[in-house]
Amino acid sequence: MDLIQELTWRGMYHDAVPGTAEHLAANAPITGYIGFDPTAASLHIGNLATIMLLVHLQRAGHRPVALVGGATGMIGDPSGKSAERNLLDEVTLRRNQDGIRAQLEKFLNFSEGPTGALVVNNYDWFKEFGFLQFLREVGKHLTVNYMMAKDSVKRRISGNEDSGAEGLSYTEFSYQLLQGYDFVHLNKTLGCTLQMGASDQWGNITTGTELIRRISNAEGTEAKAYALTGQLITKADGTKYGKSETGTVWLDASLTSPYQFYQFFFNAADADAPRLIRVFTLLTEDEILALEAEHAQAPHLRVLQKALARDVTTRVHSAEATEAAIAASEVLFGKGDLAALQSLDEATLLDVFAGVPHIHVMRSEVEGLNAVTLLSDSTMHKIFPSKGEAKKMIQAGGVSINREKVASPEAAVAALPLLAGKYLVAQKGKKNYFLIELE
Repeated sequence: MDLIQELTWRGMYHDAVPGTAEHLAANAPITGYIGFDPTAASLHIGNLATIMLLVHLQRAGHRPVALVGGATGMIGDPSGKSAERNLLDEVTLRRNQDGIRAQLEKFLNFSEGPTGALVVNNYDWFKEFGFLQFLREVGKHLTVNYMMAKDSVKRRISGNEDSGAEGLSYTEFSYQLLQGYDFVHLNKTLGCTLQMGASDQWGNITTGTELIRRISNAEGTEAKAYALTGQLITKADGTKYGKSETGTVWLDASLTSPYQFYQFFFNAADADAPRLIRVFTLLTEDEILALEAEHAQAPHLRVLQKALARDVTTRVHSAEATEAAIAASEVLFGKGDLAALQSLDEATLLDVFAGVPHIHVMRSEVEGLNAVTLLSDSTMHKIFPSKGEAKKMIQAGGVSINREKVASPEAAVAALPLLAGKYLVAQKGKKNYFLIELE
């Protein structure tokens, strides 16, 4: 597989330094790396697009290296930011690095061999690197003029109050030099000749190639160094992709549940789905074109979004988690029965009905109650304003509790099966849901 051709048809390719394509073709397997910022305990959807660059690198017969920035994470990359971030302590960074490594192992093959993936931590080579030594061996090779010419630096240095920029500390200014040395170190120790990343990292990445060139020239050698960047993933309207209504979409199930994760992709706009399925899945071009043709025949069935959501959720979480997420989705859209509801754990149940009215009722108050009273007086008239309206709709067959029709206004609440031991899902008509929690 030709890496650049693969990335191009998927809409993932942005740019590369001259000679990169020829280097990839003539020297397989080469070693290439991408750096990941460990400022959170989990990677997110934005990172996943970058991970896929490493996945395709490995599929093309090359060796992927994921660099977790334990050292640079203590400083912070100024790219795309208007203010300096808070610095994290080493204990927090180590915890975050462990979480990131576990997630990367779901996507990359870490087996022995020339293309087996590696995870490295730049803290391991920076922790004993003295400041004066760094200045003598690294800093002297790049001029301040070169470093200031980078767009990420210029935006911050020339920033003003109107732009929201706060200037640039020396700490952040040095970031590109440290990242550049990462490439130097990997080039010398692993024979790494390629650095990849998102397009907004172009300045930092090319600093690395330039630093390798200058250091190798000073040493009388001729080291090879290349750079390749992928497209930033944005929505059709140009806004950044990776946020849901509730915030960042994480790869960690404890931060974004499999159900929420599945729903995020399932709810992708028709205008966005064709690009997303190319970037986030490994489906072939023919498979994707076939799905798009099927989707075009009946867009309301969301064939493209279903394929996208199923594929990505399975790889990030598991097949079992995906099936549970699909079952939960069907519950919300009226396709599940009592058994389907009872199969949901409490966390998923709350995810499914997160957007519906959540009514708390004291458990002691429902003893001896009938359905009419529960759905009106006991729930503070949030479901039905009166017993009369509740009775009328029950008799017309328009009320369900836990997906089963309420047969009689006098049906005993105590006889109803509880979900997760304390919940009832009341449905009024086709689309009005209420989650009743017994406390």
